[in-house]
Amino acid sequence: MVEAGAPTLGILAGGGPLPGRVAAAAVAAGRAVFVIGFEGFADPDMLAPYPHAYARLGAAGRILELLRRHGCRDIVLVGPVRRPSLLALRPDAEGARILARIGRAAFTGDDGLLAAIVRVFGEEGFRVLGAHEILAELVEAPGLLGAVAPDAAARRDIARGVAVVRALGAVDVGQAAVVQQGIVLAVEAIEGTDAMLARCRALARPGPGGVLVKLVKPGQDRRADLPTIGPETVRRAAEAGLRGIAFEAHGTMITARAAMITAADAAGLFLLSLDPEAAQSEVLIE
Repeated sequence: MVEAGAPTLGILAGGGPLPGRVAAAAVAAGRAVFVIGFEGFADPDMLAPYPHAYARLGAAGRILELLRRHGCRDIVLVGPVRRPSLLALRPDAEGARILARIGRAAFTGDDGLLAAIVRVFGEEGFRVLGAHEILAELVEAPGLLGAVAPDAAARRDIARGVAVVRALGAVDVGQAAVVQQGIVLAVEAIEGTDAMLARCRALARPGPGGVLVKLVKPGQDRRADLPTIGPETVRRAAEAGLRGIAFEAHGTMITARAAMITAADAAGLFLLSLDPEAAQSEVLIE
């Protein structure tokens, strides 16, 4: 939680409900906020209760000017944003200057790009915080959520998924994979988890369903783009015929925790918050 009397918190808001939850938590702690919603991504209803403005992703000059004008020294990047092509980005003069400073990271994976953006904001005099630093209850300790538990076969699929997702993350590709009976049905790339789950519907094998594994990338800067799950993830996992979701403890942001658990119990899915190292070790010991 933030301390009362801290400077105005600037929230750079993508889609989904998390920007609003971060803003509400900061205000409840006595901190002023100013929200910059990215056009085409931020939910207007989420922005409405707070001082806010909109900006294009490429309008770096406007973003920096707004943050400085409203006295924001601390900032949070929260909410999904689909990365545009350079042509669609249409950077302004300041944006072009920042792109030049980011260099090759602009054309690599999301983590490399976000780490470079965090570095540039630091050079511009801002302190970048993680959303989990403002809203600590967004992340879970290790353990089972809900009434359904994974069996031994599911734990083996989880261990396989951990190995696959870590390999993906090491080359900055994705944060998730689906494994069924030891077979990797799908891995996440630029399309995101929801689209990956939609692909799994036609790929499922007969027998016990697969598992979704979501992890932080190795070495990832946790101030941006932590894995996120919520009731919608559960709904899509159930539609894909999965039997559970395993996610990294202390590294996954959860939206609507109670509703997510209720939805998982109703669908017969397990929700497991795990230590990736322990998940693999347990299977090796069996």
